[in-house]
Amino acid sequence: MADFKEIEPADFNESPFKLIGNDNMLITAEKDGKINTMTAGWGGFGVMWETDVVFIVIRPQRYTKKFVEANDYFSLSFFDGNYKKELGYLGSVSGRDEDKITKSGLTLKYDQSAPYFVKANKALICKKLYQQEFNKESFIDKSLIDKWYPDNDFHILYIGKVEKTLIK
Repeated sequence: MADFKEIEPADFNESPFKLIGNDNMLITAEKDGKINTMTAGWGGFGVMWETDVVFIVIRPQRYTKKFVEANDYFSLSFFDGNYKKELGYLGSVSGRDEDKITKSGLTLKYDQSAPYFVKANKALICKKLYQQEFNKESFIDKSLIDKWYPDNDFHILYIGKVEKTLIK
């Protein structure tokens, strides 16, 4: 098993469209000694406040939201296509109901209070900088509300500073 090495965020030459939109990612955080994760297919990378950042969104009813809220750090773990089954499972079962991480067969590693996954091929350790709930009034294209938020369960946007960029 290859170990991770740290690189500069500017050297992370991966398409966020592929990593997030096609491959998906796991958002993981710790709260009170417990860890939870969720599969996510929405988010992005960028530069904000002269800082390399990630953008993630979490719906208010997601159990992982409580973990991200409780900690200053979270991680994003990215996997190759061999882990679609595990990521699908982690995205369909709630950590409220069972120890889904153990049942997935994936193992955790820790860095700066942010757990991430050993079998990932890339991981970002992020420190929260900003959060804000989406609201109806801010949508310019109102059709997005009907399509993605029929229950008015608007995502919470988190912007996190990329503290470490880890690759295998």
